[in-house]
Amino acid sequence: MFHSGECLKCGILRINFAMAPVTWYNGRMAKKRSRRNRNKKKKRIRFHRSFFLPFLLTLTAAVALGVLALAAHQWIMEPVKTKKTDIVQSNREKAPTQADSAVAEGNGTETAGDETEAAGTEKETETETVSKYQEELDDPAYMEENNIYTVEPAEAGRVTMAFAGDILFDANYAIMGAVGSGGDISKGITPEVMERMQAADIMMLNNEFAYSNRGAPIEEKQFTFRARPETAAYLTDLGVDLVSLANNHAYDYGPTALEDTLDTLRETGIPYVGAGRNISEARRPVYYIVGDIKIAFVSATQIERLDTPDTKEATETSPGVFRCWNGAKFLETIREAAQNSDFVVAYVHWGTENQVELDWAQLKQAPELIEAGADLVIGDHPHCLQPIGVIGGVPVIYSLGNFWFNSKTLDTCMVEVVIDETGIVSYQFIPCLQSGCRTTLLQGAEKERVLSYMRGISEGVRIDEEGFVSW
Repeated sequence: MFHSGECLKCGILRINFAMAPVTWYNGRMAKKRSRRNRNKKKKRIRFHRSFFLPFLLTLTAAVALGVLALAAHQWIMEPVKTKKTDIVQSNREKAPTQADSAVAEGNGTETAGDETEAAGTEKETETETVSKYQEELDDPAYMEENNIYTVEPAEAGRVTMAFAGDILFDANYAIMGAVGSGGDISKGITPEVMERMQAADIMMLNNEFAYSNRGAPIEEKQFTFRARPETAAYLTDLGVDLVSLANNHAYDYGPTALEDTLDTLRETGIPYVGAGRNISEARRPVYYIVGDIKIAFVSATQIERLDTPDTKEATETSPGVFRCWNGAKFLETIREAAQNSDFVVAYVHWGTENQVELDWAQLKQAPELIEAGADLVIGDHPHCLQPIGVIGGVPVIYSLGNFWFNSKTLDTCMVEVVIDETGIVSYQFIPCLQSGCRTTLLQGAEKERVLSYMRGISEGVRIDEEGFVSW
């Protein structure tokens, strides 16, 4: 066995020795192929470098030259372009271009058609803005006979109405001391309050005195009020558009002074409601047509609550106020006003003086006014603020309080109501203060104090931090 192994080894060695020249030759040829391949690769690399580098440099140079040329062209041609534009613009301003002229000549019929269409559109617009009450507005005699007035609204489609309580211009009382000999009403009712009053489309308040130099005070009446006729001009200064005379002081100096009051207000251009030379005039509404909305204002007084009051009610033949202690005639007036208008304001003199709580007569009559057709109820007389309520969706402020009436320090207010064709858009309680014969607009903590007070006494409504009331 050992001998056989050695023979195998010897055989292998002999084969390897015999194959050595072939192996050497193959190795040598492999090295030559390797060197040849490396040389080809180097040649390819040298070829690529020699081609792409000059190409890249040439392309970069061309792009740079193009950018420079474009910039130079822009810099050179911009002034020329600007000048040309200016010339063209100037020529267009002076006269139409030939092309424009050709279009105008070639389309004369179309131009005429456009003008006709424009005229038609203008006519349509004009028709749209005509009030549904235009027939009444075109008849001055009818408007005067029916107590109809008109005003342009500050905002199309909406009417802003503002209301305040009792005022007094009697120089025998402290209230006129603030105005002084100069007659400047802004010293009594401050400018910021006046601005709110003047900004309203219709401003209404309670004129609780007579304008006259005649008549005698009613005997045994504790307080009687009368002012010089020329002081009615203060109403115009304040921006007042309408006053109520349905109160317990308009008749303080008898029928003659009341008739003087009616004449003075008419001469001053201030409509009045709630009193007259006879019952027909006393109960007659005042109407305002504002845009396409017609508003009726009616007013009556419950005070005094006697069968034979000092403040006489107007009759068929004698002057006086319109009373609603027996409310049948007042309700009838509201129903008639509702038939002839879009919105009815009932301004009522009622309640108990200096008493915040509502009395039975107020509580009884308020829903009756609303059932008859009142869309807004404004109350005064108690000389203090009373609650805001809502009945059947209609807001009622039972007392606005004094507005500018005496020297006492009292919280008071204005109420601002915005309406459109659908009804009330907003209702705002605006806190004010009467103090030292001046009425001011409250701000900050004092404003919030009064609003908080009104929230506390008013059920069924919400009053926000700006005084807007919702229900």
